Amino acid sequence: MRLKILLPYKVFAVKERVLNIVAETERGSYGFLPNRLDCIAPLVPGILSYRAENEDETFVAVDQGILVKTGPEVVVSVRHAIGGVDLGLLESAVKREFVDLDERERSVRGSMARLESSFIRRYMELKHG
Repeated sequence: MRLKILLPYKVFAVKERVLNIVAETERGSYGFLPNRLDCIAPLVPGILSYRAENEDETFVAVDQGILVKTGPEVVVSVRHAIGGVDLGLLESAVKREFVDLDERERSVRGSMARLESSFIRRYMELKHG
């Protein structure tokens, strides 16, 4: 298989002759082999691992995104990715960087929703007042 990991602003990695890929989805970890049927899988923050021909297993911490397998091509598109060899450090990076980031984003979205509703309420008061 050919694995391509894409970020919004660059290509993070391209790997040829990948023998297997394991990715974390909302429903648990899934393995992808060359003869697997084409599919799409939503990814959650976690560890993506793959093994290329004549190489050791490689681990990449990824944020939420999507994995698309079409024929021998596997494209992973995520918001953030961190490469490394120490699985323990990558696992803590997922928790620190990606999960905390999602919580901050939810907080910001909630604040924006409150501001918007307050603006609309005041606008309606001025218009009908």
